[in-house]
Amino acid sequence: MRLSVAVTGHRDLVAEEIPRLRERVRGFLELLIGEYPNLQIEVLSGLAEGADQLVAEEALALSLPVTAVLPLALDDYRRDFGDEGAALEALLSRCEVITLPRLGGDDPSTDAEARDRHYAQLGVFLSNHCQVLLALWDGKPGGQLGGTASVMEYHLTAVMPGFDLGDASPNLLANNENDLAYHIVCSRNRPGGAPEPPLVPGEHYWVTGYFGRQSGRHMPFDYDLMLDRLGEFSRDLQRRQETVETTARGLLDAAPDLPLPSGARFADRLYAMADWMAVHYQRKFSRGLLLSYALAVAMGVVFIIYSEFIEQWPLAVLFMGLFVVGFVFHAVGERREWHRKYLDYRALAEGLRVQVYWNLAGVVKSRSAAFAYDNFLQKQDVDLAWIRHVMRSASLRRDRNQAPDPRWVPWVIDQWVGDRDAGAGQLGDYAAKSRVRAATYRRTERFGQLALWGGIAMAGFLALFATRLNDTQAVVLLILMGILPLLAGIRDAYSHKKADKELIKQYRFMADIFGNARRLLDGNPDIELQRRVLKAVGDAALEEHAEWLLMHRERPLEHGGI
Repeated sequence: MRLSVAVTGHRDLVAEEIPRLRERVRGFLELLIGEYPNLQIEVLSGLAEGADQLVAEEALALSLPVTAVLPLALDDYRRDFGDEGAALEALLSRCEVITLPRLGGDDPSTDAEARDRHYAQLGVFLSNHCQVLLALWDGKPGGQLGGTASVMEYHLTAVMPGFDLGDASPNLLANNENDLAYHIVCSRNRPGGAPEPPLVPGEHYWVTGYFGRQSGRHMPFDYDLMLDRLGEFSRDLQRRQETVETTARGLLDAAPDLPLPSGARFADRLYAMADWMAVHYQRKFSRGLLLSYALAVAMGVVFIIYSEFIEQWPLAVLFMGLFVVGFVFHAVGERREWHRKYLDYRALAEGLRVQVYWNLAGVVKSRSAAFAYDNFLQKQDVDLAWIRHVMRSASLRRDRNQAPDPRWVPWVIDQWVGDRDAGAGQLGDYAAKSRVRAATYRRTERFGQLALWGGIAMAGFLALFATRLNDTQAVVLLILMGILPLLAGIRDAYSHKKADKELIKQYRFMADIFGNARRLLDGNPDIELQRRVLKAVGDAALEEHAEWLLMHRERPLEHGGI
């Protein structure tokens, strides 16, 4: 996994400050390398003169990958470099290159305002696809559209005055976990180029929209937690890399022989790894849950026998032994976070599923800055922000200049939406899950009712016929009278922990959603309508995944149930 650092900064740096600025930039990059060893630090840069090139040079000197994001076609972009064009070419030869799409309107090669809009688009792109924005900035507000101050304002507030953000996320009131910046103060080589007082060249700060400006080595806690989660996912993958690489299955494994959209293969492989990890930790959690309730039953039986019939120390030792086994297993599960990882990795996989299919079908417009992650998990805990950052990384290499291939749309409809009768796609999957879980719930509910009423019947039988029973018969009935209601209670607790009722409703609802989508799609050849339906399906799926995640995070594996 990569930690993306985007760069914004002034072109006209003061020559005397450059050695100090290089020292600060290198120190910052080395700090990230040291703090997050499981993440590959990546620099995103427009490679403009001054700050952009300085940071790129320092990153390459540390053997960090640099991705050049060009606001214009290269021939047009070269016109902004004059005598420094050789430096641009030298850096481009060592970088991966992404060229942003041309905006509608006037020709940026001849119109200055159009050119500024393209630089504004670059700033928005860099901000949207990084975890940290590195700014070599004089700290002065305002300035030119697409300039350093403008990009910083967008990064901190999600607003860029003068630039149309019609495709921005609709969740304007959600917490902005993508607003972390590292500000290195610099001057500009122009009259009045000193930094905004009281800032001093060479000073450095963490800056966020919420916390404001903070000095110190360590970033704010919430953001550090987010990157720790990102690093943890990367570390878990590395530990099982060989197995994951050979056994994980992606959505494109059975894809037709059609040209793939740029970045689709990368996103699909990321989905496959997240899906594999989710299944891995789900099995661990499920086994832990079953063991917990099995131990609860065993402890209940031992307690009943000990308290009512045989007060022998071996039974007390057995009871404590069962408790210790449960406690140790619970502690291991808590320490290794099986439940949280299962939920988080499943949420990531399902978010990436939507993102892959949207990319294939051309659902999101080519120049859109927004994607699936903008509407996913915005209302959930702050430590879930890392999931959106993974999805941002997956969308980084989506080619916004490439027209979507309409031949992918029917395949996406069949593979994703699917068919209820054939048991294919999400429609078949949700329909099958709702049937299976409902049938299982009915069986276990009947078992619980029989156990409860069986216990009541034992009590009634004893009350009526106790004098007619021998000691052995009475003991057996008393044990059953205690155990059967215990089994009924544990069944109810187990069903609640798994959220059976809620999940059945969710599965049925999603089956209806995908069923309605299928009816709209069948027999309708309008490709744009099909894409709108797929967009609506994806939005509904993302919302359902978020609700599922929130519901299950409230029901972890707890030792208190033992």
